[in-house]
Amino acid sequence: MAVVSIDIERRAPLAGGRSFGEAGPYDRLDGTVTFSVDPQHEANRDIVDLDLAPRDADGRVRFTSDLCLLIPKDPTLGNRRLWVELPNRGRKLIPRFVNRAAPSLPTADIPVGDGWTFRHGYSIAWIGWQHDVYRSDAMMGLEAPEAQIDGKPIRGQIIVEIQPNFPERTRLLANRVHRPYRVADIDDPSARLLVRDHPEGVSTEIPRSAWRFAREEDGRVVPSDEHIYLESGFEPGRIYSVIYTTEGAPVVGTGLLAFREIASFLRSFDARNPLAGAIDRVYGFGISQTGRMIRHFIYLGLNLDEEGREAFDGLNPHVAGARRGEFNHRFAQPSVQPTPSFGHLFPYADAEMQDPFGSSSDGLLKRQRAKGGVPKIFYTNTAAEYWRGDSSLMHTDPLGQRDLDDEPETRTYLFASTQHGPGSVPPARMSPDEGDTGSHDFNVIAYQPLLRAAWVNLDRWVSEGIEPPASVHPRLADGTAVQNSEVIARFQQFPGLILPDPAGLPVIRKLDLGPDAGRGIGRYPARAGEVYPAYVSNVDENGNETGGIRLPDLTVPLGTFTGWNTRAAETGAAGQIMKMQGITHFFQSTKAERLSLDDPRPSLEELYLNKNDYLEKVRVAARQLVDQRLLLEEDVDAVIEDATERWELATRK
Repeated sequence: MAVVSIDIERRAPLAGGRSFGEAGPYDRLDGTVTFSVDPQHEANRDIVDLDLAPRDADGRVRFTSDLCLLIPKDPTLGNRRLWVELPNRGRKLIPRFVNRAAPSLPTADIPVGDGWTFRHGYSIAWIGWQHDVYRSDAMMGLEAPEAQIDGKPIRGQIIVEIQPNFPERTRLLANRVHRPYRVADIDDPSARLLVRDHPEGVSTEIPRSAWRFAREEDGRVVPSDEHIYLESGFEPGRIYSVIYTTEGAPVVGTGLLAFREIASFLRSFDARNPLAGAIDRVYGFGISQTGRMIRHFIYLGLNLDEEGREAFDGLNPHVAGARRGEFNHRFAQPSVQPTPSFGHLFPYADAEMQDPFGSSSDGLLKRQRAKGGVPKIFYTNTAAEYWRGDSSLMHTDPLGQRDLDDEPETRTYLFASTQHGPGSVPPARMSPDEGDTGSHDFNVIAYQPLLRAAWVNLDRWVSEGIEPPASVHPRLADGTAVQNSEVIARFQQFPGLILPDPAGLPVIRKLDLGPDAGRGIGRYPARAGEVYPAYVSNVDENGNETGGIRLPDLTVPLGTFTGWNTRAAETGAAGQIMKMQGITHFFQSTKAERLSLDDPRPSLEELYLNKNDYLEKVRVAARQLVDQRLLLEEDVDAVIEDATERWELATRK
């Protein structure tokens, strides 16, 4: 077994020893796991540079990950199901996305929210996998081995993209706040700085004499191999690309192996396992960045461990869209999302198909199907992943000419008219992740009840063979999948909205990453070619999406909700869409108000007699979702509570 040792450093009652129904109280365990893998084993051969990592006396490669477990104090009282979440940029997100805990900054504490996972008896595990996280009690990471050639560090090219939200002259050479790849030579004349005005804009080069690898410190500019300094200042909203040579290549793909091996270990009867004998089914969960990592995991065919055992029975990559990411190449930056790189490469759909802009055929499940051990997979997404230009590629052919059928092991669901993360009241306008500000209030729809129903349906499919609901997503055949320009044109009739510039919307293009891309070594910037056509959901007369699962927010509406929002002028790039946020645009209260504004949407007084009338209609709509098995009976009251909150917000203005 790949687990060499497991060191539990702390064990304490969760939530002060609170009891969660039949599962009783839970314990929290924190520690580290040391793994040892064979770089020559067939199960590991696709991990880039693993064969160049230092080896122990047994010829194996070692690495260490942070581990956190939430398990019933008496494991026999659990439901014998384990969910393994990949921490998103070091953060534990199940509390917010599943247990409906309030959004918050990362802390050492784990909020239990409404305790849904614990009341149902699930055990939860988080495993550190990201090498460049600044690890702390709140942030989980991995100590990756470093690849070497002839005993020396490896040098190579890297690209870092920057889009500032306010004027500044110094920037860290990393996506968000992560450990940067250090500059090998800060005076390197071949280093480049490019700038463009939007994702599809033409880049121009800033002269090398106008910038340097340095940072501001106490009123001085000092050399730095972790920062870039631009004397004239980085302009808000513009997209800068820094291309330079770095030294030191961690084997980033060991994070994928940590994910696999902790799943195999925690379902084992190993005496060191705190859950030994208490787990029958293991499921993998990832959100956004880590949802894309799960897609990369399955693309590489990694679900069978070194002993040929299936690691995961089921997987739920959430808000991942159709892309993968920088999880398995040299000098990979796992947090990078929009930069055209390895994560943007074909294929996008499960089934093997010909790349219309290349000579190869491929499919997301091709390798795993050849090896065996394909798990059941639920792909769950929001409107935001469609508007960023990729999500529809999961279920249309690469030329965008026809809908694709589900593979036997998969389902695909769009949570219609929702944004990347669950909405909350009151709505914010500044993104907590990216730091940019929206032109409009963010989307308040809380979609956690749909995700919880998906978890239950996935488990029943695996455990009992109960077929889940059919996929629900936009389709070309019925007109629910349309061009984004068509939706933008329809929104022009709604007053008070700042709409996206269609010319600046992101797309997915055929990329050329150089002659060594097949070995995980890129050449930057990537050469961009043809566009893979993509679609978004069509909308109804109120501007709400028709091509996905429609919560009562859409069928008993208080307004218009989107998966896109535009950047506010003060953060630059006005007219560009934000990366993850949507809009809440409530109806006018009265008919007179809407007529005075020439608003074609109905007013609240025209739709509902009063609050009670509205909530009763919400209850009926929620019950219809229960009948379709897209909502749990127990969550009807939660939907009513959410609707009550939104009624108060809509009628307060």
